Amino acid sequence: MKLFCLLPLLFLSACSTPKLALRPQQPPPTKDNSAVRYPEVIRAYHVGRYAEPNDGSVMHEQHTVYRVEQNTRWSLRTATMGNTPVFPAVPLNRDAAFSPAPVNDAILAEVNSQRLTTAQIMAQARTLSAALMQFQNALQQTKINLQETAALRATVSDMKQRLAALESGPGPSPLLPANNLSTTNATFDPLSP
Repeated sequence: MKLFCLLPLLFLSACSTPKLALRPQQPPPTKDNSAVRYPEVIRAYHVGRYAEPNDGSVMHEQHTVYRVEQNTRWSLRTATMGNTPVFPAVPLNRDAAFSPAPVNDAILAEVNSQRLTTAQIMAQARTLSAALMQFQNALQQTKINLQETAALRATVSDMKQRLAALESGPGPSPLLPANNLSTTNATFDPLSP
């Protein structure tokens, strides 16, 4: 009995459905969608051979991975009126790698100022490194002179001690006899003992 009660409801719902009429519309021009939507930016990356981080028993061979860097979205640029086209033929790319840097007089002046400053700093760095090299050479020469002066002072001190010993003592002369000089082949060194 319940089945018969539901049957009229089924027919009633079929009669109340409105009929939809589909009318064909003019398709939008498909020649250039950049006036309507920004295109998506896809980049390819080469990946070498690697082991899977989550499972060490799986290895991937080298392959190319494609990544969507920027999704497509609606272009909200305003249209211009008059004789000029509504949208430019070249789409505006939002990625800075695709568009040149903006150039005007202020930017050019700043870039030239930075170049001049960089050139001056490089020249000063070369001058400073040359002065540092001269300072290092002078320091090395000063060390050598200090060592030689210390050696000469030690020799002079030794000679003063010998002279004081010679002047104070009336004993025999520590000088070598004259005949001993002729028997040796060595040259005479006045600073030797």
